Amino acid sequence: MRRSILVLSLLATAAFAGVSHAGKAPAKSAVKPAAQAPAAKPQIGTFGLDETGFDRTIKPGDDFAAFAGGDWVKRTEIPADRASYGMFHVLQDLSLERTRTILEAASATPGDKIGDFYASFMDEKAADAKGITPVQPWLGEIKAAGDRTAIAVEMAKLQRRGVGGLFGLNVGQDDKAPDQYIVNVYQGGLGLPDRDYYLKDDAKLAQIRTQYQAYLAQMLTLIGEANAEARAAAIFNMEKNLATAHWTRIESRDADKTYNKWSFADFEGKAPGFPWAAYAGAAGVSGQASYLVGMPSAVTGEAKVFADTPIAVLQDYMMVRVLRSYAGYLSKPINDANFAFYGTILTGAPQQPLRWKRAVGTVGQGLGEAVGEQYVARYFPPESKAAADSLVKNIIAAMGARLDKLEWMAPETKVKAHAKLAAFTPKIGYPAKWRDYSSLTISRDDLVGNVAAANAFEYQRGLNKLGKPIDRGEWGMTPMTINAYANPVMNEIVFPAAILQPPFFDAKADPAINYGGIGVVIGHELSHHFDDQGRKYDATGKLTEWWTPEDVKRFTALTDKLVKQYDAYEPIPGQHIQGGLTLGENMADLAGLAVAYDAYHRSLHGKPAPIIDGLTGDQRFYLGYAQVWRIKFREPALRSQLLTDPHSPGAFRTAEVRNIDAWYAAFGAKPGDAMYLAPADRVRVW
Repeated sequence: MRRSILVLSLLATAAFAGVSHAGKAPAKSAVKPAAQAPAAKPQIGTFGLDETGFDRTIKPGDDFAAFAGGDWVKRTEIPADRASYGMFHVLQDLSLERTRTILEAASATPGDKIGDFYASFMDEKAADAKGITPVQPWLGEIKAAGDRTAIAVEMAKLQRRGVGGLFGLNVGQDDKAPDQYIVNVYQGGLGLPDRDYYLKDDAKLAQIRTQYQAYLAQMLTLIGEANAEARAAAIFNMEKNLATAHWTRIESRDADKTYNKWSFADFEGKAPGFPWAAYAGAAGVSGQASYLVGMPSAVTGEAKVFADTPIAVLQDYMMVRVLRSYAGYLSKPINDANFAFYGTILTGAPQQPLRWKRAVGTVGQGLGEAVGEQYVARYFPPESKAAADSLVKNIIAAMGARLDKLEWMAPETKVKAHAKLAAFTPKIGYPAKWRDYSSLTISRDDLVGNVAAANAFEYQRGLNKLGKPIDRGEWGMTPMTINAYANPVMNEIVFPAAILQPPFFDAKADPAINYGGIGVVIGHELSHHFDDQGRKYDATGKLTEWWTPEDVKRFTALTDKLVKQYDAYEPIPGQHIQGGLTLGENMADLAGLAVAYDAYHRSLHGKPAPIIDGLTGDQRFYLGYAQVWRIKFREPALRSQLLTDPHSPGAFRTAEVRNIDAWYAAFGAKPGDAMYLAPADRVRVW
């Protein structure tokens, strides 16, 4: 299943503070006669906007993100357990605290699954006393796997427990037959975040490669293995060979290129060197009529790497993967060593989150909807869902009106686009039917066993879909998640309960703030169904070409301009945003702003927006948007985002306003301002 995720990757999400222009006053148009704020008191400020975060020494037209949030950036410290910190993290902290309350109450009653799972994580003394004993049988089985067939079987067995192997493997909808489930196979197997970490000629990445090999050696040493440095170097060389075979992230986001149906015989013929039959049997995916292969040449290349790598290196590789996947549930030495690399070196966070936070996250992953059912009952009242439902309907209506105005879309294509919009499914807050966890056994004194059982439960749940009707009520996120997503094969957008809170949404806030916050998010996700990849899916969710060739040509000419615009941004000296990688998300922000702005004005029913605290309705709308993207980052986290994340850093998402005429009118941006674009240079897709 392909999903377009709005933001998280929370730890990877970062922002560029922009160029400071101290001493310059804001544009005169930003100051208007004051009027009364709304009577109801929102959670933030007097009308939903934190004006104390403004830096009024900066002109909006020079750096809108800094104008709207510069003082917030100056006074905000990134917590020691964070790689970055912004509005999403504020909500995540709230969600964690609320979920903790639920789990601690449940843990007081032995026999409650979510409470027992939480209690097993919180027993740190037991984890330290057990050392590596809980995973020792797995390590022993890897060592006993004396040939490639046996190693492939161990990879499949460990995949069921949540340990990634050489290939990615899951069950999702067939993009060209969305009423059927199919097994997906795609590239995998790297210990570093992306192929660039192995292959790019960059001094910082070269340093990380050295540190990674030291980490590999440390993990082998911690489990008593000799000659660790040489063995770590061999693991790294194997992974570098895998990275060489990998597709880039830009290549991997192409829905057409990643749709490749293979028969089982094709695996033996097109990707020889890997024992596919043994692997598929142990993984529970043999006997399928066809499989979807995401990156064929990468799968072929990885099979060759497997065939060419000595057995002993494959064994070491898998042992380290076990330790990495389960380090957080083992004793302190392994946990600390793992965090020192993946937390501190890769993201810059000096401290690991408190144990209760990690416990909440783990239980949320393993028993997410069991926790979510209680979360919704406590923290998401019916009136919040009703208000969000109404706002979504207004955004969808505004999108329909926008479609009619598009000059680059042919009339016959607009008819099909409206059909797709009419078939659209928004999911708000929580699923209509909660997941049944009755077959999942949880023990109060076996943390590793609980994690393995939860992973195996989820893996088997995927296998059980094969041959069954599509579950159109399924959710890919829990209600506690601060995120949203668009799913093209289901023709749906999904908004968990936890994101429907300030600063995104507050029923008592000024509507301009809500439309600039959650309204843009809704428009963003909705537009993913019409972006450079989502547009390839029709009203039924089928991957097919339903645009005319002329539509595609005109559309691509516009999106190429957006790619070029973002390619020019350089958040870190020498490290630019990848306009091709971030295209879908940048387009969605642009569309979200346009559609939510229209919806806001529709909500006024022809009446002028009030002036509040000297700000017009349009100004509040764009400031509400900028407020959502206030964020600070540590350099390693920002570097990782630029290399791997399809989302641009926060301030560059705010900078999308420079393409919108109404923003110029609202804030008086003019030639000579740093953000100014001549009308002919503004990207107008929507």
